[in-house]
Amino acid sequence: MKLRNVIQQLGFLALIFLFAIKLNASGDGYLAFAEKMPEPVDGMNEIYKNIAYPRMAQQAGVEGKVFLLCFIDETGSVNEIKVIKGIGAGCDEAASDAVKKVKFAPGQNEGKPVKVKLSLSIVFKLK
Repeated sequence: MKLRNVIQQLGFLALIFLFAIKLNASGDGYLAFAEKMPEPVDGMNEIYKNIAYPRMAQQAGVEGKVFLLCFIDETGSVNEIKVIKGIGAGCDEAASDAVKKVKFAPGQNEGKPVKVKLSLSIVFKLK
């Protein structure tokens, strides 16, 4: 009897999860989350390899995190990037440019690729 109740509860939770995914879709077709979120094919280090620390930021001693909202399509391509919170001095643009150069494994729901909004934070730290 207990096992049957557990199975029913798990089925109910799965149904709620799938319903939440459907509701979560915005008008542009991008989901805020997926069962499997997009990730850089070669890892986050690939993004950092592509960053050129802006000279202006180096001279001004600017450090911090740039928060980005990345729109990743079903093929893993970055279609758009919005800076949510930047630190200026060219770092926002450098972070966006680095992410645009990276190929992502697409997000997935039920084993199928989906468009996903992915939040990333890129750290700028002087050595």
